Amino acid sequence: MSGFGWATTALEVVRTTDLRGRLAIVTGASSGMGIETAQALAVAGADLVLGVRDVAAGEAVARDVLAGAAGTIKVARLDLSDLDAVAEFAGAVTGPVDLLIANAGVSQTPDTHLPNGLDVRFATNHLGHFRLAALLRSQLAKRGARIVVVSSGGHKGIPVSLDDPGWRTREYSMGLAYAESKSANILFAQEATRRWSGEGIFANAVLPGTALTGLQRHHSDAQMRRIGFVTDEGTPAPMVRTAAQAAATAVWAATAPELAGRGGLVLEDCGLAKPVGPDTHPWSGYDDSVADPDSARRLWEISTRLIDELTAPAGPGPAPS
Repeated sequence: MSGFGWATTALEVVRTTDLRGRLAIVTGASSGMGIETAQALAVAGADLVLGVRDVAAGEAVARDVLAGAAGTIKVARLDLSDLDAVAEFAGAVTGPVDLLIANAGVSQTPDTHLPNGLDVRFATNHLGHFRLAALLRSQLAKRGARIVVVSSGGHKGIPVSLDDPGWRTREYSMGLAYAESKSANILFAQEATRRWSGEGIFANAVLPGTALTGLQRHHSDAQMRRIGFVTDEGTPAPMVRTAAQAAATAVWAATAPELAGRGGLVLEDCGLAKPVGPDTHPWSGYDDSVADPDSARRLWEISTRLIDELTAPAGPGPAPS
């Protein structure tokens, strides 16, 4: 579809792309894939807003990695697990938004649940990005925008439990919670496109493949070997990508001309993700059994109710519709 593939890097995707005068928001832009995504968009000339939990780390990226970028760069604190912090971040964004790259995510963490009872993975990977997109909706619609949501091959076989998506009452499993949050990313992209495409907003989910980034910071060495991320000798496994390669599909989803006016897709290797089959690698492929229009609609409604429940009635920003 694109001429790119597994080994393509984010910078290679934007060789002929011109994003001057366009505003891109990248969440989780202070490490790993976020840095590579921001760098590629900066090279293409975009103005950037980097949403990061650690502002000092984000400013270091802006100073050291993005030095000489043609566009402007703003760094702002964004804790996606804190709905009030999400609203504060969104309120500081001015003007039309052309690209929203929902890259930030957590996998294993020392914490399981937030004080509000929600699983940290669901709150960060899905609900925080859901609220951010809803708060920015009018700005995304001004010129028509693309939303790119970074999912994971870990979604396969794990649909979102719509009875308790935030893991408030179920017997807890950190691995399943992460997988469900990645399925939620796919459902969000599908439903956002259904609801907002008439306003020129299209969302797609991407499967970046496996790269060794900050996402695995809490994985033990034994677990890294058991999963297959590293060999017995401690070197990256053959299927492990660099962060620059893992970021390529997100950058392609944000910039590819052939994706204009297209949303609700799951993308991988700078093309449409292949359906899961008997020969599919465990880290690859899209399992459409986790996604259907009714589940996408219901998760949207549940997410809206949770935000209403967890934010003050006078809190800033519109509710999604």
